[in-house]
Amino acid sequence: MKFRNRFRDDDEPVPTASMADITFLLIIFFMVTNTFAATRGLDFAIPKDDKSTPLVEREESVLISIHPGGAIEVDGRSMRADQILDYLKPKLERNATKPVIIRPDPDAAYGDMVRVYDVLREGKDKGVEVRNINVPTQREIDQFWY
Repeated sequence: MKFRNRFRDDDEPVPTASMADITFLLIIFFMVTNTFAATRGLDFAIPKDDKSTPLVEREESVLISIHPGGAIEVDGRSMRADQILDYLKPKLERNATKPVIIRPDPDAAYGDMVRVYDVLREGKDKGVEVRNINVPTQREIDQFWY
């Protein structure tokens, strides 16, 4: 089988010698027409040299433990679910963002945790808004709990 040559001998390939010149001119054009923004960095105020240590008050969180069988403890006190909001009301009046941690026992029923969570979320309707509810994972409890 004989292949035909698609180009005739008198055809010349496209000249690419001036391609580098054109590319160089385009680079110069874009460099000249582009405005370079000077990076100013971050503006921040450096604090004055203060030798005193700031006083930070320790804020205790509210720990709600859920045990197998539906038993609930709030800060070590045994309570029913309907008593939780009455206990939290004075604490949340002092600090509305006080963290409330729900720590269910691994053997506790999932429904008991959901019931406590629902009680805390319904507190908004009863005048006790719990804004910061945390449910740690079992891995977090195993690694970070004292």
